[in-house]
Amino acid sequence: MTESKSIDPVAAARASQAAKRARRFYAAATAAPLGDGGHGVWLDGRPVRTPSQGPLRLPTPALADAVAVEWNDQGESIDPTTMPLTQLANTALERVASGRAAVVAELVRFVDADGLCYHADHPPELAARQAEAWQPLLDWASADLSAPLVATQGVMPLRQPPQVSAALEGALSDLDDWGLTAAQCIAGAAGSLVLALAVIHARLDGATCFALSRLDESFQMETWGEDAEAMAAREVVRRDILAAETLWRLSRA
Repeated sequence: MTESKSIDPVAAARASQAAKRARRFYAAATAAPLGDGGHGVWLDGRPVRTPSQGPLRLPTPALADAVAVEWNDQGESIDPTTMPLTQLANTALERVASGRAAVVAELVRFVDADGLCYHADHPPELAARQAEAWQPLLDWASADLSAPLVATQGVMPLRQPPQVSAALEGALSDLDDWGLTAAQCIAGAAGSLVLALAVIHARLDGATCFALSRLDESFQMETWGEDAEAMAAREVVRRDILAAETLWRLSRA
């Protein structure tokens, strides 16, 4: 897929909110039912709202509890970058719920660039490692999602068969708002819609998804050593994938 920032659902909000850190204005955050079947978070009795001042209506007590923990873990200032579940919940409620078709179309446009379909042509050790790790997931997508993606070696762009885009569009459209939000975040971070859907369908966990998405980087680090800047970037990707997996899991708990 293209650079993760192209389809990252929270990157812009994260960048803008980081510059607007407010001092903590509450003593404690608590989760409680909203009374309409949803669940919310209260700061000293005042409900947390989305950026557009709508209710932060969460689907399960488990997710509300986890969001409350993020608010309770804040220090003297509120740092949105340490609150991934809150940010993803805002994305689900304000962007995905009102624009599902656009989100699905945005993701499907990157099918031809799915990272699992571009294997290294050298060195042989890396190519073998990618084939061993990625081919089972491509086989799964073909069998379970009716999406027989084509893979290649090198960087020349592929054009996937039309049935692949149609099948993956259907798989995304079948997700609820929380699953679609999680899939979008994982796809952007991992560079692969196949990996994202594998997490959503419990074919992979988030940690394995991260490892598979960074096989080439890991190989280079094994060969040439670690780089501090690269490791910091990897940690951001890992955190985003794990947060999205947690959002999806807790939204169904």
